[in-house]
Amino acid sequence: MKRTKLLSLVLAIIMLAAVLTACGGGAANGGNANDGETKKVLTVATNAEFPPFEYFEGEKIVGADIDMMEAIAEKMGVTLEITHIDFDAALTGAATGKYDIALSGITANDERRKNMAFTDDYYVASQAVIVMAEGEYKKVEDLAGKTISCQEGTTGEQYLLDNEYKVQSFKTGAEAISALTAGKVDAVVIDDAVAKALSEKQNGKTVVLDEPMTKENYAIATKLGNDELISEINAALAEIKADGTLAKIFEKYELAFDAE
Repeated sequence: MKRTKLLSLVLAIIMLAAVLTACGGGAANGGNANDGETKKVLTVATNAEFPPFEYFEGEKIVGADIDMMEAIAEKMGVTLEITHIDFDAALTGAATGKYDIALSGITANDERRKNMAFTDDYYVASQAVIVMAEGEYKKVEDLAGKTISCQEGTTGEQYLLDNEYKVQSFKTGAEAISALTAGKVDAVVIDDAVAKALSEKQNGKTVVLDEPMTKENYAIATKLGNDELISEINAALAEIKADGTLAKIFEKYELAFDAE
């Protein structure tokens, strides 16, 4: 009799443990992100060479994009795992599903939409031109037929190629502007906020032209067909737009905020 009771007690404990295990899983195990202690990890590919959107501060990746994504993650109830890689690799990683999303000042244009999906837009950008302050180039039209540096895989690079400029492409914007200050190219084309950040580091040697080359919109990239994730991110993005969080983040990094 005692053995029967002991066996029954052991079986009851095993069953209770199984039930608790099944109920305790978070989103990482297919449950809700707010169940128990476990939160789903959202993997993020970025190129932290794009100030003020993403850049290194010591060993930590910071910037407007990062602050924004952390605010979105909080709304979604997930944690972020951020990986710094080349810009092209970030796009490919998101398109193939190696990473859940790519976040790196990415323009959501028609060409890219063939290979990846995008969330709603969150920032209106332009391709700006950096030239030497004491140089001869004062307008975009002055650069016809000249050699221009840019970052590989960007819409700036594609625009230059499409419009038959002589192009030197580099892995980072910092390398592109170094080519300018070394006299190897006539100008740099890169996103406006990044152009201003890079130019400010040159101690007055360079300036950003007032006239932009293009206008474009940033969005978060993910794999085609990832509709559920896009819907979740869009809902959180709409919340941080509506409650003023995104405006405060952009103000922190001296970026213009478009409430639409």
